Parts: sequence; structure tokens; C-alpha cells
Amino acid sequence: MRKVLGLIFFLCIAVILAGQPEGNSSEGTLIVLNKSEANGALLDLRTGKAVLTFSAGTNPHEVAVSPNGKLAVVSNYVEHNPGASLTVIDLEKKERIVQIDLGKYSKPHGLVFFPDGRHLLVTAESHKALLIVDVKRKMVEKALDTQQEVSHMVVLTPDARLAFVANIRSGSVSVIDLVSGTVKKIIKTGKGAEGLAITPDGKEVWVTNRAEDTISIIRVNDLKVVRSIPCPGFPIRLQFTPDGQWALVSCPKSGDVAAIQVATRQLIHRIPMKLAARGDKDNRLFRDVFGESPVPIGILIHPSGKVAYVANSNADAVAVIDLTRWEVVNYLPTGKQPDGLGYTPLQFLAK
Repeated sequence: MRKVLGLIFFLCIAVILAGQPEGNSSEGTLIVLNKSEANGALLDLRTGKAVLTFSAGTNPHEVAVSPNGKLAVVSNYVEHNPGASLTVIDLEKKERIVQIDLGKYSKPHGLVFFPDGRHLLVTAESHKALLIVDVKRKMVEKALDTQQEVSHMVVLTPDARLAFVANIRSGSVSVIDLVSGTVKKIIKTGKGAEGLAITPDGKEVWVTNRAEDTISIIRVNDLKVVRSIPCPGFPIRLQFTPDGQWALVSCPKSGDVAAIQVATRQLIHRIPMKLAARGDKDNRLFRDVFGESPVPIGILIHPSGKVAYVANSNADAVAVIDLTRWEVVNYLPTGKQPDGLGYTPLQFLAK
């Protein structure tokens, strides 16, 4: 009888595990920025519940987490009264520790840490600039000219020698040599070039051209556009799975996420968010453009590669996508207008 009960228990556990993504996809903490509430939240990925809500400065847009997972830096983008600051959060202490004044360099947006965990690249839209910020000294160390309009998002090559900046109004990517501090090349990609990501092997940069419904692929070694992939739905953000096999693209107009197979360059899956926009339209992005779309924007893929999180700006929720089943399996409630997402391996206990 004991052997039978043991077998039944083993089979039950096997069935439960078979229905879950493999790997430790529940480890760590998700950082969610709520633009309209000027705050952020730490979500325990084991429970999906908020551990803490913290002040993130006015209109927080994007967040970068240091390589050791201990610091988060938030860009405070104030559209009508241009802001010029970054908010630094000590994730270990779970508190805001400093506001970095960027001086004249207003409308900071995209940001990424250098491998040293001390320096940060930040775009400043109002000044067509890419800033190198020393987080420890709380100052702008250098400002580099992108030579293009509305420099929005930025990625860094693995060797930290080149930065690629997407320029929305110019429909281009500025390639900046960080050693010499000069523009190496301006690459025309398409109207509304906004989101971009670099493949895990560092060989390609993919750019979303939202106004053309395309994705441009730039080869890093010769800085040439080698492919354009159709992606209807106003593609706005893009992230790669850690194994480099898939690119996930958020499409706010169509209200879904496109999954492109990197090797074949083919759009294989479209994952609907199955959410409706909130009734209130105040302070919401694209509120009068995309109707009832939940407006998915920010994407974060868990280091396990099994789960992706998508911030639905007009539905006040983060959708959880199981990347083994290619479908939404959960929704995490957020504050008003979630957008920027970050991840830290630090684990906090939800109350």
C-alpha cells in the first residue's frame, strides 16, 4: 500500500511539473514602473504580489538594473515640462537613495549599465545626446552628439565599445564609438525607429520601425542593414530570449506580442494580450489612437528564458507569457500606465 501511495504521489508531482515552464522562472523580482503614478513596484515572481511600492520620480519611463542586481536607475521623462534627472534605487535596502541632476540634458529616456556597474548610458532626447553618467559620483561624465532627432533607446555591445541609439524622428540608428566619443555611422532603418536590442552573441542589432511596421536587422561587424522583416501592429519594443533563438516584439496597435524565429527571420507566433483598455483616458499613451487596445509596450524576458513579462500600458497589468506554450498564463495587476520593466535576482518576501 505504501508503494502505491508513493507512486501516486510521484505521478501527481510529475503532472504538476509538466504544466509548468522548466527552469527557475519564478526566481527573482520584477520591477514595474507606473508612469502616471510616479512610482515603481517590486513584484515577487513566486507569488506575483507587490513587495514594495517606491517613489520613482516624475513620469518614470525606463529602468536599468546594475549587473550585480543591487541598484536600479530610472529615467524621469517629463514631456510638457522637460525634466533632467535620474532616480537611483537601492534594491537591497528597498529605498530611493539619490536623484541625479542631468543639468541641461532634458528628456532622459533609454538607459543601460556598463559592465562595471558604475557607469550608465542615457539618451537625452531634447539635446540629441547620449550621456555617460557616473552613478557613484552622481554626475554626467560625458555627452556625445547622436546627430539625429529624438534619440530614444540605446543598447551596448558586449565589449562596451559601441553604442547603438534609435532615433524616432530621424528614422535612424546612430552608431557611437565610445572609445573615441564620435559617431561612427548613421544608419537609416525606417520611419519611427524606436525599440532596439542586440543579440546575445553581439552580432546583430534589431530595430523596430514603428511607423513602417518593420524590423531592420543591422550586422554589427560592418554596420549594414542585412534584412527587413514585416511586423504589422506598430512594433515598439523588442527583446531576445537568452539563447538567442527568439525575438519578442510588443505591438500596441494590434494589442499583441509577435515572436520571430531568429534563425529563419520568420514571424511564427502572435500572442494576444486579451485585455481591454481602461475606461479613463487621462495621461495614457496612444489613448486616442489605438482604441480599446491594452497597448503592450515594455518587455522583459526572465533569465531562465521560459517566461516573458509584458507591460500593458492602457490596461494597468503585466501579462505573463509562457514561452514554452506561447500563450498568456497570468496577469499581474499594476499601478496606472505601467511601461518600463526591470529584473533583479534579489528575492524579497511578499507580505
